[in-house]
Amino acid sequence: MRQLFFLSVLFLALFGCSKSEAESNDVAVSAVMVPPPPPAGASESNRKDQDLNKSSKTKIPQKIIKQGSLRFETDNLENTYNQIQKAVSDNKARIINDSEGKDYNSVYRSLTVKVPSQNFDRFINNVSKGVSYFEVKNISAEDVTEQFIDLTSRLHTKKKLEERYLQILQKATKVSEILEIEKQISAIREEIESKEGQLKYLESRVSESTVTIDFYKTIAEKEGIKISYGSKIWNALKSGFYSLSDFLISLISVWPFVILFCVFAYFIRRRLKRRKKE
Repeated sequence: MRQLFFLSVLFLALFGCSKSEAESNDVAVSAVMVPPPPPAGASESNRKDQDLNKSSKTKIPQKIIKQGSLRFETDNLENTYNQIQKAVSDNKARIINDSEGKDYNSVYRSLTVKVPSQNFDRFINNVSKGVSYFEVKNISAEDVTEQFIDLTSRLHTKKKLEERYLQILQKATKVSEILEIEKQISAIREEIESKEGQLKYLESRVSESTVTIDFYKTIAEKEGIKISYGSKIWNALKSGFYSLSDFLISLISVWPFVILFCVFAYFIRRRLKRRKKE
């Protein structure tokens, strides 16, 4: 009877150990196979950032910077200028620079115009009416959409980082921690303002195109000679008058020396006359 009791106890002990090992193995396997749950709010925030990036890429329209440069000859500068002014008015543009001049064989005028990008092509067509040929006609279009999206994404990231630092600042208690956090916030704010300035500059260049227009009229060869010869005579007369004036002014400025020279010459002449009499 006693032997039977010991055998039953031994059997239960062996059965219990094997069962506990199997359970421990199952737990280990489940711990390896099942990943730990993500922290609360992490997957949701990542999903929001991804949705924001996708929406920013889809919502931001194409950003293109357009520029133009025109140079041509005209028979009448005034008529051409009036035509350009009408094109400026019709396309809601504005002239930001206007200069004119004349060289040996031509008179010319140069304009720099800011045009709304949506009216750029129509403005070029309006200015080109009546032009037989262009000596220079350069039209360029630069796509800055990727640069705009990159700046927008970086700006969003910096603003989110600033919000996190502000939340940490509200919980900080030590003066050293507060000062360090405020230092970081100040640096982030500078970067945010820099990114915002770059975005505004890009937006202004995209919204308004720049067009430079140079037009000129050739002066006939005979007319050029007459103008040049007459201007030379007039310049020579003015130069002679100014030279005479400068000479008189220089004499007035050295009047003490002139008086001394006259007195000295008078005494020498008088002495010479005495010698002749002796």
